[in-house]
Parts: sequence; structure tokens; C-alpha cells
Amino acid sequence: MPLDKKVKISIKAILENLDEYRPKRKGWTWRRSLPKGTGVGYFSYDQISEPIKNSVPLPAAHYFNGIDPQPDCVITSEIASGRFEDDIRRMRMAAWHGADHIMVIRTLGQSHIDGLIEGTPEGIGGIPITRKQLRASRKALDLIEEEVGRPINFHSYVSGIAGPEIAVLFAEEGVNGAHQDPQYNVLYRGINPIRSFVDAAVAKKIMASSEMLQIDGAHNANASAKRAWKVMPELLVQHAINCAYSVKVGMKKESIALSTVPPVSAPAPEFKMNFIYALTLRELFKGYKFRAQMNTRYIESDLMDATRIHVLDTLVSRLTSADVQSTITPDEGRNVPWHVNSVKGVETAKHTLIALDGIKDLLKVDYDQARPEIRELKMRAILFMEEMLEVGGYFEAAEDAFFVDNGCYPERSGDGIARPKNGGIGAHTVIPRDPDYMAPVCDHFGINALPDGLEKPCELIDGCTFHNADKIQFIDEFDETDCVSKRLDPVLEDRSANALQPEVEWAGDAWIQLDMTIPDNEEYAEAAAIEIARRLNLEEPSVLSKTVLHPSEGVYLELKARLPFKLDRDTLQLPEKPHLVEEDEIFDFFEKNPLNVVAGTVGNDEHSVGIREILDVKHGGIEKYGVKYAYLGTSVQPEKFIDAAIETNARVVLISTIVTHNDVHVANMKKIHELAIEKGVREGLLLIAGGTQITSDLAVSAGMDAGFGRGTQGIHVASYLVRTLGRRNT
Repeated sequence: MPLDKKVKISIKAILENLDEYRPKRKGWTWRRSLPKGTGVGYFSYDQISEPIKNSVPLPAAHYFNGIDPQPDCVITSEIASGRFEDDIRRMRMAAWHGADHIMVIRTLGQSHIDGLIEGTPEGIGGIPITRKQLRASRKALDLIEEEVGRPINFHSYVSGIAGPEIAVLFAEEGVNGAHQDPQYNVLYRGINPIRSFVDAAVAKKIMASSEMLQIDGAHNANASAKRAWKVMPELLVQHAINCAYSVKVGMKKESIALSTVPPVSAPAPEFKMNFIYALTLRELFKGYKFRAQMNTRYIESDLMDATRIHVLDTLVSRLTSADVQSTITPDEGRNVPWHVNSVKGVETAKHTLIALDGIKDLLKVDYDQARPEIRELKMRAILFMEEMLEVGGYFEAAEDAFFVDNGCYPERSGDGIARPKNGGIGAHTVIPRDPDYMAPVCDHFGINALPDGLEKPCELIDGCTFHNADKIQFIDEFDETDCVSKRLDPVLEDRSANALQPEVEWAGDAWIQLDMTIPDNEEYAEAAAIEIARRLNLEEPSVLSKTVLHPSEGVYLELKARLPFKLDRDTLQLPEKPHLVEEDEIFDFFEKNPLNVVAGTVGNDEHSVGIREILDVKHGGIEKYGVKYAYLGTSVQPEKFIDAAIETNARVVLISTIVTHNDVHVANMKKIHELAIEKGVREGLLLIAGGTQITSDLAVSAGMDAGFGRGTQGIHVASYLVRTLGRRNT
């Protein structure tokens, strides 16, 4: 059944008949770009793709009739809740905000697992490696992509000693993209180099058969090195090795993506260094795809800092190229994967890409200026490759600790990662095949002595699992006490009872975030923040992030804590929705009851945008319904509003008040009310205030007849005028 946007996705329904589910499609899908100059709303765009039918636009979209242009490149959402049933819900959120590459990253090291696992025990959590996790996620994404109207690519990792088996699993279950780089296994997981490259050949062959997008792992040297900007030549070499190896195995260039990560962040001279590196990569690897990602090496727990880095890195993407724009959030620094940060990362990428639409046509790269640095990086990479060949090849270079050395090659620091050619996990497990070795399965790498005349090797066994999915063995669970159904029980119980709790990661986990500024030094500020949370009766408070405003004057802190109670959804008092009068009735009323209005921004407040949108016909303001108004402008003193109302015989005074320092907005509202009484016109006037911090209760308490806050439109004010004046007229 199609998803209903007003109803939560049913995990229970996703899990039903999972043994019979087959993926709708396989292989990677790119966005379909629209022609340069395509119009959306008031604007034309040069780098956008086909729209989606359901989405949450960027926050400012309501100023532009709710348009939601989609950038031309794929946008990633990286998800790591640790529970696939909650990953699915976050996938839906991310897709509505514009993500079409869902990458479920690890809460535990998938590459440490040396075999396939069935079932969904808590300990495997965030790793999409079991068939049930993959199948449920892909089944959910099939529904979600129908809901948003765009294909969504599901991604995981083909790594570890079980890489070939995982590649088979992914091909069977419709995984669309995966990381695969034998060097990652060698350098970061201690897997025997020979075993890693043999496994990679098998895995890449299988991935190619399903047209998965392959992303490499070279960026890990950049993210893990102490001096990441020094390893740029090595990164070029790592990319080259994996690209060449993948092509030799049979992958198409357009299915191979380099995971490009900028080497530095401010306070280093960030843009200059990152831009030169990006230009060099794209010159060397023409014809391949590029996946642009922030460098997790520099991500702290500060949301604003992560966002700043993200925006500048995406600027590099727009000025060079990116086929996939990845998103990283402060969750990397906090180790707290929250729904909202996943969405904010996607929005940051989308906002920046759309904001920089067509920038390459306006700004041209001065290659004469950049050429010497580009050439130097290339030469250092060539020297690295030459010495690697001199010592015997990749295996010998890894043994001699060439890689992740914190020197700018050919300079060395002597601190690289050394991996013995004949050591590590899986050493001595590669066995030569006999000349008559035969495997009756498709997409098999290496010697395979098949009989002549076969169209497909699996004809010998009536089809392998790639061509006969009925042969796939589906094991639902191997632990009935530690599985998704048990995790869902309390969630479904709360839902049936209409119990409601906040959440940031898992359904109803009760975590909330607090932020505050404490006027003391860092040590005392942290202690005070924890104590404040405790006195609010919050449980398990801990500090997520600290920003020192001054060593002694103050510290800004973000905390997380658990709420110790649940809400009854049925007893909640919902905000009163504005009662809108039908437009025909509004037009008819003001035709029969002509109305003059006096309006402006009160006091010393110079903001005018909001009040003009309430007034002007072009913004759908009250003028559209036939209301006449006298706009007094900004910084209008209270006396002038009442005098103007008397002079123009106005029945309504509309004041805008945005500035709220020292409660000046309250003082001005009271003053207008008092002046109207003093001049004997209060009973005949409707006094209405509006502003981002105004509520109706606040306005009435200050002597006004009504108040309108953020999001108010002309029809809201017009409806109020019709209802109120209609009552007065009768």
C-alpha cells in the first residue's frame, strides 16, 4: 500500500512477508538534470534536476511560493541510529528534505565481521549486513521513493574478510552503492594485503554485475592522519590504485566514484588548499565520478562549526564538480546520531548547491595561478608511485609503512602504518585454483573451467541466486529474545496507548536537548548546567558541546538529558487554528462595508517587510480584498497612529513591532491603547499588533484587541476583521 504522509510508516507492515519481498530495481540511479535556464517559480536555474512530488522545502521557501528546486547532484544522508527500524523512519525524513543516497554507516565495524550474519540482534545494530536488515530497508525505500517521486539509492560497505559474501548479499537484495577499497582493509582493519586484494577482485566483479556505484576509501588517510594536508600526494596514489584495479576487474568508469575529502579546515588557509587539491583530483581522474565529503578529522561537537565547514566544502564542489554531495554533521564529533542533524546536513547541502547555482559561469579559475601547485601535487604522487614500484609494488610499500605517513611525499615522518605482506587477518588463506576448477555461478572472478556452449554458468544448476531469487535462503531471526520484534513491543504499546515522548535517535527514547549560557568560566559553567538539568528533574544529563564566549564572562553549552515522564496524546491542548473566512465572503463584506486602515512600524523600529506583506496586494495582503490603508512607514511614534486614525476616519490601527529589547514592544502597545482612551476614540478603533514575538494573549494583555505572530498572512488579518467588524456592525 502507498504511504500516507499523515501516517507514520508501519515497521510491522514492512516486516510482514519479508521472505517473499524482491527489490523493485537494482543498480545506481542518477538524478535527471533539467536544461540550463529551466524556470521554477520566479527564477531560472542552470544546475537543477527533476522536481519531486512530496518534500519539505528550505525554510525561506514560503517567501517564494513554496518552491523546492532540486540540485543536479545526488545528496547523501548518513544514518547511524543503530536500529534499522529507526533508520527506516529517518530515511523517510531525509528523503522528504532532498536526500536520494541513504548511507547507513556503522555503529560497529562491519569490516571486523568475518562471515554473514542472519537475524537482527542488538549487538549488530547499525550495520546493514544481515539479510533481514537490508531487505526491510530496501522494501521501505521502495515505498518512500514512490512517496517522494524519485529513486533513492541505498548504500553500505563491502569490506572485511567477508567482503565477497557481502557483495553477493548486496547484489541479491538490491543495494545500489557500496564502499569497496582493498587498501582500507589493509591499512585500517589489519587484513592480509594479498587476501584483501583477491577478495576485492571478487567483490568488484559482483558489484559490476549489479551496476552498483563503488566509492573508495582513500579519504580515510585524510581523516585519520595527524597532518592531513601532508598526505595529499598519497591520497592521489590510493585513488589511482583502486580506480585502476576496479577497471581491470571489469567495472565501468562511470560506476567508480572517488571519495574526495578536503585536506584542511580553518584556521588553516582552508579554501586555497582545498580548492587546489580538488582541481588536481579532477584533472587526474577525468571520466570517473566524484563523491565530495567533509573531512571528519576536524569536526567537533559544535553544530555551527560543522555547518560552516560543510558550506565551504560544498562551495568547492560547485566550483569544481561533485556527482554525489555527502553530508556530515556534528554527530561525528558527538557520537549521538540524531534525526534532526541528519536532516540539517541534507538541508545545508541543498541550500548551498542551489544558492551557488551557475557560479562556474560567473567565476573562472585562474589556471595560470593554480598550475604550479597542481603540478607539484601530481609530481609528488608520481614520485610516490615510482618508489612504490622500486621497492616491489603495493604489498612491499605497505610493509615499509609508505601509507598514512605524516610527511608530504617524498618527505617522510616515519610514522606510517606498516602492514606485513604475509601477516594480518586471513594470512595464508589464498589458495591457487586447479586448472579444472569450476563454479556454476554467474559473475565469478578468475579461473572457471566451464563447459562450452553455456549462455550463463548457472544453467548447470537451474539458475543461481542472481537469476533465481527463490533459491535465496531467508532466515528471519536466530535469537527470539534479542530482535526487532522485541524492540518494537514497547514502541507499539505506547502508540496504542497514545503515549508520547520526545526522541532524537530511537522511537520514544525521551532524550531532549537544552542550550544555555552560563556567566562563568568553563569548569563552573559545565557543573552549573548539569545541576540545572537535575533540578529540572531531568535524568542522565550530559554536556554535548561547549563554546567559550570569554574565559571568565561566559560559556554557551548544549546538553542532552532524558525526560522522566510520558505525555498522553489525547489530553494535549492543541494550538487553536486560525478561523479563516472564505475569500468570496471577505470580498463581499468589504464591498458592502468599506474600511480605512492606518498601519506602520511602531517606535524606533525600522523593520518594514512583515507589515508590507500584510498590507500589499502583491503579497496577498488585505489590499487585495478592497481595504484602503494609509501606510505611515517605519519608526512611527505611538501618537501619530492615533492622530492619523482620527484624520483619515480609520476604524483599524495595524502596528508592526519586531524589536523586543527591554520589552519596548509591550510599552508601545500599552501607549497606543492609552492614547486612544485619552483622545476618546478607543471604543471605535480596532488596535491590532503583529510581529515575530507577538502572541494574541500578549497583545491583549497590553491593551490591544488582537495580536498576530510569525507566519501570519493577509487572509488571517482580513478574516479577523470580517468576524470582528461583522459582530460590531450587528
